Amino acid sequence: MSLVRIAKVSRWYGNVVAVNDVSMSIGPGVTGLLGPNGAGKSTLITMMAGFLPPSTGSVTLDDVPIWRNERAYAQIGLVPETEAVYDTLSGADFVRANAELHGLANAGAAAATAIATVAMEEAAGRRIATYSKGMKQRIKMAAALVHEPSVLLLDEPFNGMDPRQRLHLMELLRKMGAEGRTVLFSSHILEEVQQVATHIEVVVSGRHAASGDYRAIRTLMTDRPVLYRMRTSDDRRIAAALIGDPCTTGADLDAEALHVQVADFERFSKLVPGLARELGIRLHEVSPTDESLESVFSYLVGGKR
Repeated sequence: MSLVRIAKVSRWYGNVVAVNDVSMSIGPGVTGLLGPNGAGKSTLITMMAGFLPPSTGSVTLDDVPIWRNERAYAQIGLVPETEAVYDTLSGADFVRANAELHGLANAGAAAATAIATVAMEEAAGRRIATYSKGMKQRIKMAAALVHEPSVLLLDEPFNGMDPRQRLHLMELLRKMGAEGRTVLFSSHILEEVQQVATHIEVVVSGRHAASGDYRAIRTLMTDRPVLYRMRTSDDRRIAAALIGDPCTTGADLDAEALHVQVADFERFSKLVPGLARELGIRLHEVSPTDESLESVFSYLVGGKR
């Protein structure tokens, strides 16, 4: 199991600050690096891959600096956002060349295994120039996996993929995370992160905005109550009981449901079942109306600049 740690890292280009005092730890499983375009995601991934030194701070793999550390490079697989392929080569030759660069004893067999992993066997003999954007993404993935790295870094890997390719890659990332590999992928598309990642790191304008699963991130926003929709056998009575408790900050009742603003989710989740039993009220629905990652991301981008 591998742990990538970023400690108080900043990176600037002249007067432009791309990453500003970021700290985070990326461990086994699938982590989504979420943020809008220009947030600093690619810069962070490039530093984690060992291709760029931080201006200040440290980036380590299992507590050893990654920059100019050949042993660390051998444990890392990178799928960059840029094409980073040789169009004149076939897919098989490109992946085999990467295997040879890693000094693998049986480069041909390793390349064949990696190509099969990304389901590119049929197209492997064709020149990369003939590939679609999604196919180029998959052959880059094979090249990154050819030496069986313990850490896999992917920068916007779903760009250009059709729905079938996206589903296949999502399943592959979940499988590698379940095997204990440290997998990190960046995205500005919320649905991708929500479907694949078990852990989320959010960066906004070069700063680290939040960390956790998206529900945990949402509960950190104590200044913005979560809105819950409730349907019960007696909405009016349970609303009156809930309004008297400090875990709620307001309630609205309409013809379809009761809408409750919850400031303390942990207390609310324990209080509601007890109140229902005490008052003899049946609970038909208790669900958040804004617990989506879209809501979390919109809040962080709008409120954390």
